Order: sequence, then C-alpha cells, then structure tokens
Amino acid sequence: MKVGILGAMDEEIMLLLEHYKDYESICFGGNTFYKIKQNGIIVASSRIGKVFSALSASIMILHFGCERIIFTGVAGGVNPNYKIGDLVLGVELAQHDVDITAFGHPFGFLSGGKVFTKTDEKLNSIAKEVAKNEGFRMYEGVIATGDQFIHNFERKEWIKNTFKADAIEMEGASVAVVCDNLQIPFCILRAISDNASDEALVSYEEFLEEAARKSTRLVVKMVEKMGL
Repeated sequence: MKVGILGAMDEEIMLLLEHYKDYESICFGGNTFYKIKQNGIIVASSRIGKVFSALSASIMILHFGCERIIFTGVAGGVNPNYKIGDLVLGVELAQHDVDITAFGHPFGFLSGGKVFTKTDEKLNSIAKEVAKNEGFRMYEGVIATGDQFIHNFERKEWIKNTFKADAIEMEGASVAVVCDNLQIPFCILRAISDNASDEALVSYEEFLEEAARKSTRLVVKMVEKMGL
C-alpha cells in the first residue's frame, strides 16, 4: 500500500522529513514531492489554498500511485470546546466559500458535487486509536474549507452556524473532493492553532510549531500502525 501525506505548508511537513531523514526529492507539477526510502510513502507540502491542495492530491494519486491520503496540519477552532493544541479528526468537510444560492442551491454546493464529503472510517479509526495511545485529546467534527484566512468574529460565526463547523482551514475539503471522486480513502487531521477570532494571526504564528509537532507525531504512529 502506498500512502501520501500532505501538509499545506513546509512547516507542516518538515518535522516528518526530519523524522524519516532518508528521502528522494522529486519535482513535478510545480511542486516538490519527497519519497521516503524507508517505507515508500510520498510526502509533500501542497501549498496553501484549495486549488494547490487539489492539484497536489491529484498528483499523489494519479502520478505517484498513492492508495491512501492523509492530510495533516493546523486549523482554526470554532467549536468553543476546542483548545489550542487539541486535535480534530474531520468526519465531514465542506467548502464554506462556495455560493451559487442564486440558483436555489445551499451554500457549499456545486453542480455535480455535494455540500459535505465524508472521510474514510478505517483511517479515522486508526487515527483515534493512535491518539488514545499517545494521550492526545482528539475530537471528531466538521471542518469547513475556504480560500480565506478567517480572523473575523462575524464570518467565523456565519461559517459555524451555516455548516455546523467545528474547525476552519484552507485545504481539507478540496482534497476530500479529489479523493472522493477518485475513490481513494483519506482522512483529514488538524491541530488547533488559533480560535479564528480577531487574534487569530497572533495565535496562529505563536502556536504553529507546537501544533505541527503534535500532528507529526500522530501521523508517524498512524503510518506505523498501517504496517509501513
């Protein structure tokens, strides 16, 4: 089984590369992909946003032959129970910035698609087992994705109420759409780095490294649990 691991930014995958150490760098499609020599997994920074993340997920599947996709990184929490550093396992993902309501469709819907895309139950079970074993607090929830860094209370509340969202980020739902259409099992893991409020930028920059470290630990143990 070949597994692809994506993070949106270099900071979200560098700890993985430091852990595995021995890898081959492969440039393709305007991005750099890293093939881990120990177990053959493919690691890459998708780059920020829905288009780049969809492109990177597609390349991992169609070019590198990945049969499972794990997306890891950080997100802003909108569920009041979430604290900075908590882990969120996305069970459903939606695109909060999609709006064709003028044609009678709900927010988040595109023709030929659906508002919510579900993640893979088997991968989610592995993630939950690993989190429990590592003593990490993990929640399951809805993750909303859009090409916006949310740092406004009113917008955050709108997303939370419209999609029943628990966390907000900029890549997960687009990766979900790619994997769903190509019938590739996937899971979306996020560590809460901020509360998507007016102080989001300060919190995000301060806690990015800590959140990324926790996500990396979880993914490494998941890969081991999968026998790779």
